[in-house]
Amino acid sequence: MSRLEKNIPTSDPLMNPEKRVVIDRILIENKGKDGAVMVALNELQSQIGYITEPMEAYSARILNVPVSVVHGVTTFYSFFTNRPRGKHTIKFCLGTACYVGGTPQLIEKAKQLLNIDVGQTTPDGNVTLEVCRCVGACSQAPVMVFDDEVEGRVRAARFPEIMATVSK
Repeated sequence: MSRLEKNIPTSDPLMNPEKRVVIDRILIENKGKDGAVMVALNELQSQIGYITEPMEAYSARILNVPVSVVHGVTTFYSFFTNRPRGKHTIKFCLGTACYVGGTPQLIEKAKQLLNIDVGQTTPDGNVTLEVCRCVGACSQAPVMVFDDEVEGRVRAARFPEIMATVSK
């Protein structure tokens, strides 16, 4: 057992009996399979909503891989998060075309409108702001991703209108 597994906060999903059953089922079903780390982490993210450091350590132990492998996956791919997200997520593309096309202004508008910073969630748990490196829609820059929907050619003046549809 690693040091990360010894002092697990009571709020961690590993300490919730219902979530622990889900975590164990996912890890056991994928143990020994090709690509087990990515498949299991993807399923954990989908079912639990986030992957904490203690969950990383626990997953590594069950899947019999180094913690560095699990942590490398969860920190490399922007899909993964280590804390709960809001009901809706807004990701701002920071790829070159989007950055040059006005993403910094969009981020500032979002921060003003929602009164939170990137990486934070509104107090009501409705919206989380995030950044990502590229969504592959450079011809539509600047691009934002609302939940799973790509929104292209977004301007700061249009952001409140877009937010009104997300907030419903």
